Amino acid sequence: MSEGAEEVERVTDDLLVLLLRQLTVESDRFAEMFGEAHGLHRTDLNALAVIMDAARMGTPMSPSMLASALHLSASATTSVLDRLERAGHLYRDRSATDRRKVELRMHDQARQIGAEFFLPLGERYAAAWRDMGEDERRTVARFLRSSIAATVEVRGRLAP
Repeated sequence: MSEGAEEVERVTDDLLVLLLRQLTVESDRFAEMFGEAHGLHRTDLNALAVIMDAARMGTPMSPSMLASALHLSASATTSVLDRLERAGHLYRDRSATDRRKVELRMHDQARQIGAEFFLPLGERYAAAWRDMGEDERRTVARFLRSSIAATVEVRGRLAP
């Protein structure tokens, strides 16, 4: 290789798995900091994330849907919801379209607390990705979607 020429890193499957695992570990550490600061278990944080994502997509979240999404029993889901409700993060509300159904809703204050903590990370991600072109972003999005789908598939096969 001539002087000044950049060495091109070979991106193997092993490297991608390693990097994805490192991102997962760092993301978990970051979320755990928030949980520790607010007295929340990891499952509580996952529940809030699932509820927020459903609300963002305009999909009402019920306790049974949350149990399914988190692979929890009904009693474990009730414990999570009780903790989150006591902590002031969410409330259970009757559906406007079917009063027999319960929907989970986050308090605005909980959203604000989460935003204050997680927004700087989102901003830093955006800054780190700023130099990526649209094609690169599409490739990254496809990579992440396919990695998520593969994880869900294998977890589903291994789950009892």
